[in-house]
Amino acid sequence: MKDKELYLSIAAIAVYLVGGVSTFVGAGLILLMKGKDLWGWGEGHAIGYLFVCVGLCLTILGVLVMRILRNKV
Repeated sequence: MKDKELYLSIAAIAVYLVGGVSTFVGAGLILLMKGKDLWGWGEGHAIGYLFVCVGLCLTILGVLVMRILRNKV
């Protein structure tokens, strides 16, 4: 049971960090890539908005999972 909680806590921290990085990358794309194509995927600022939204959702998910695991112990 302890191993399972350890793996879940590591996964929660990883999701939290990926969300934070994605949020800041998205903010950079919004500011720097306005009107420019990003590798044929679309305009940079539009993908930046996607990164910000997904990053914030992942950050919230990571915090919620960490809070749930902390309250279980």
